[in-house]
Amino acid sequence: MDHRGLRAEFPVLDRLAYLNAGTDGPLPARAAEAVAQELARELAEGRTQAHFERRSELNGQLRAAYAGLLGCDSADVALTTCTSEGIAQAIGGLGLARGAEILTSDEEHPGLLGALAAARELRGAVVREVPLPSIAEAVGPDTALVACSHVGWVSGLLAPAELSQVEVPVLLDGAQGVGAVAVDVHALGCDAYAGAGQKWLCGPDGTGMLYIAPGLRERLDVSRRGYPNQAHPDAGLDAGVQEDARRFDAMSLSAETVACALAAIGVLTSAGWPDVHERARALAAQLSDLLRARGREPAPRGDTTLVSFASPDPPAERARLAESGVVVRNIPGRPWLRASVGAWNDEGDLDRLLDALPPL
Repeated sequence: MDHRGLRAEFPVLDRLAYLNAGTDGPLPARAAEAVAQELARELAEGRTQAHFERRSELNGQLRAAYAGLLGCDSADVALTTCTSEGIAQAIGGLGLARGAEILTSDEEHPGLLGALAAARELRGAVVREVPLPSIAEAVGPDTALVACSHVGWVSGLLAPAELSQVEVPVLLDGAQGVGAVAVDVHALGCDAYAGAGQKWLCGPDGTGMLYIAPGLRERLDVSRRGYPNQAHPDAGLDAGVQEDARRFDAMSLSAETVACALAAIGVLTSAGWPDVHERARALAAQLSDLLRARGREPAPRGDTTLVSFASPDPPAERARLAESGVVVRNIPGRPWLRASVGAWNDEGDLDRLLDALPPL
């Protein structure tokens, strides 16, 4: 991989050691250009029937791109506005009976926890939290759903491979997975996988995806219906819903948003996904070793792109690092800062972080 060429695609890296793709990835210049081209078209041509046909064409391309990254058919992918939307669609659509158990881990993101809280408060579900590494073995006779991270947002730990063998539906929060590590939803054995377009895929805010296996899709209620996800929108109350995962599509995605997402994916695809994944993981492992040598003990982690490490005052230290041109985030409620390392980063970014960190 030409990592210098990839790095040159991201103007922010000329100024900053940007280590925050776990929140929002750096935006490639090519993606911003795609937005400008779509807006110029709309200015010049208006937004007539051709405009909506263009939106449909772009949606199809993005759906196919997401499906390629997930290792599944396009028909099994819905376009969403974020990971949390996909999670809420899947959990809310199950219509769990009162007392049904949802098994989750003790390091989940608010985007998943919000949907779990809704299931508990509105449906009477029971939510049980266990450590992520032991979640598969914790499945019991009352478990109706396993909902947890593919890659833990706090530590970067991976969900155990044994989840592919459990006999209840498995929903994976892939916000820190897709784009950061190789994903094959069939190998993972999951029934649903919700991912983000703005994080490791470096797309715009307001993009995401939801994989739904056909078997689970037929079990889910579709309570939110509108023009985009109806099978026959001109049929009034008898419109019905799309037969495939499009029934869970977001109500509206602008042409410029989708074009931006496609262009960003194109940048990374051109670099080669295996190389993108390998370089990011290798740099993250290197950073973990360097931090340990400076007395900044990393949190337990998997072979992923996230490195959380000890900090005496995470919010204050994050702010100080930002003043030094180093962008990381703090983990609420934990004594850690988190660096998100992408293939677009280099050793200079790691050195810049280390130079700005006093040893503990």
